[in-house]
Amino acid sequence: MISATYPRLLTAGARQAPSLVSRRLISSSPRFLSSTSVTTGPPSDRAHAVAFVGLGAMGRHMATNLFSKTFTVDSSSSFVVCDALPEAADAFARSFQEQYPTAKINVVRTPGEAVSRAATIITMLPSSPQVNEVYLGADGIFLSISRLRGHSEARLETLAIDSTTLDVVTAKEVSDKVAHAGIRMVDAPVSGGVVGAAAGTLSFMVGGPKETFDQAQPFLERMGKNIIHCGDSGTGLAVKICNNLILGINQTAVAEAMLLGTSLGLSPALLTSVINNSTGRCWPSSVNNPVPGALPGQSPPCERDFKGGFASKLMLKDLNLALNAAKTVSVPLPLGSSSIRVYEEVSQDDDLGGRDFSVVFRWLQNMQKAKLEKGE
Repeated sequence: MISATYPRLLTAGARQAPSLVSRRLISSSPRFLSSTSVTTGPPSDRAHAVAFVGLGAMGRHMATNLFSKTFTVDSSSSFVVCDALPEAADAFARSFQEQYPTAKINVVRTPGEAVSRAATIITMLPSSPQVNEVYLGADGIFLSISRLRGHSEARLETLAIDSTTLDVVTAKEVSDKVAHAGIRMVDAPVSGGVVGAAAGTLSFMVGGPKETFDQAQPFLERMGKNIIHCGDSGTGLAVKICNNLILGINQTAVAEAMLLGTSLGLSPALLTSVINNSTGRCWPSSVNNPVPGALPGQSPPCERDFKGGFASKLMLKDLNLALNAAKTVSVPLPLGSSSIRVYEEVSQDDDLGGRDFSVVFRWLQNMQKAKLEKGE
């Protein structure tokens, strides 16, 4: 049903994107609509359509919550999905259609086609290069909307929400550029991980003009619980980068303390209980603890062999974003730099790099084992 040439668009999560290739995907279900060509003008229902680009580990849950709650509020709404992996978009559309048989959902080839069909578009991508391509590339959002000259209403009524964690400079440049096509844009990175995305309890840190934030807020509230306007374009990302700088440092510190304590004979659950009732309490100790059995009744990634969660390679990316931002304002990051070196080594291991970043505990265990074998 779908003949699609996808750009080198990556989805947020640990998986890899395909190169620029042509793929043909045959669907046995006729219930959802697919698109094979860019429209010459906006469809009549564009104002009531919402698009989501990037259906990775985070994006697919966010899109499910957004679409289902939007459809509940307004059954005349239609939806558009786009992903680097055509089978991911196809599978999402099938699943959503099964839950909402009367909903209209389109699977499209490119971000440009998605925005030509929907006045509101949300993107969730890995980092800066993909955001540049999706928004400013040949098949991207900016050129697609620019081609709708003569359809001024459609051009002016475009809202873009980018939930990617990327560098502040790129975010500002993209926002400034798309504004020339009449696109209102906010950066809205998230905190809460895959669990929060699935539960619809994410925190959004939003940067952009207040009037654009007000326009975006109802959509964000369908995917999250805490929606914070941080200021002008780029400020949402600044908050997210600072938060993840702390997170990366804390996760490493908790891993070190837990390995030290358990090696000294302490029970993981006992040590964790004391930490979580003392000044050492933090999210990596109370929610993302890296030691199996440390949080009875909970299921952090360590209980699943560190599968799922937030990949170590993505934490390394975020720490580097913080370091690069710090250089622009001459802020020293001694602990941040140390954590970067740790996660660089973790990420060099093909197995550990794709697992939740609490796997730094296993990396430390491996170092301890090597030392013991050498008699150090």
